[in-house]
Amino acid sequence: MKQYTKKIIGIVFLLLSINVYALSLSDDAIERGISETCASYLNQVEKSYNLSGLNITFAHPENPALLPSLHISSQKYNNGSSTFSATLTPDEEYCYISTVLVTSVINQTCSEISLLKLETNPNLLVSSYADGDFTIITPDDNTYQIILTTQGEVGCAMTETRMLWPGR
Repeated sequence: MKQYTKKIIGIVFLLLSINVYALSLSDDAIERGISETCASYLNQVEKSYNLSGLNITFAHPENPALLPSLHISSQKYNNGSSTFSATLTPDEEYCYISTVLVTSVINQTCSEISLLKLETNPNLLVSSYADGDFTIITPDDNTYQIILTTQGEVGCAMTETRMLWPGR
């Protein structure tokens, strides 16, 4: 009898944990009542970054559709991890978005990553500071910035920041 009880409890916990991972950032935001416009933008951002990890949403308990909300997604890879964060600020029918994506890679140097980025887009402006410990990468249109921070001998943390004002 104890074996069956343990199996049933195990199955219940498994089903409950699947629901935690099943909600996307935008689904969780909708459940918490943030504005429809912000939820729509979050859904688009979520798809463009291909986010699928552990998600957390912070929204005002009484006025989630009128006040800023914070959305975080964390993912683990075989060579590092990433944490994505978006702050959504509703403004009537608009929504302003700021995003931060931090990716830590344990088997690639910042110099290698910088060279790969330049191969993809030779028009990037690359600036190096503190004997190469910090590198800032900026595109021509200034739509985002990436800060590369050296971690040990062969590790690098990449911090990508953006601010969006859709519709304005």
